[in-house]
Amino acid sequence: MKKVLYFSTTWCGPCKTFKPVVQQVSQETGIPVTYLDADQDQEMAKKYNINSVPTIVIVDGAGSILYRNAGVMQKGQLSQLLRAIG
Repeated sequence: MKKVLYFSTTWCGPCKTFKPVVQQVSQETGIPVTYLDADQDQEMAKKYNINSVPTIVIVDGAGSILYRNAGVMQKGQLSQLLRAIG
């Protein structure tokens, strides 16, 4: 089963604007997203080599990275991506 991980931080301006977009697309597509604070969950951030936020990581059931994108995405682009993995 594929998982969508969204890494952000509380101090990141782009994260604050992108998170509502991620939440809306998640609701529209029915694909759950796990929200992780890169500062608070440093183990996961290290595991997925998060160097900047916001970052979307899609992993397979074994935790292998299938897709990653650092930075903000347009709603349509994110929706298309999540529908493609769903």
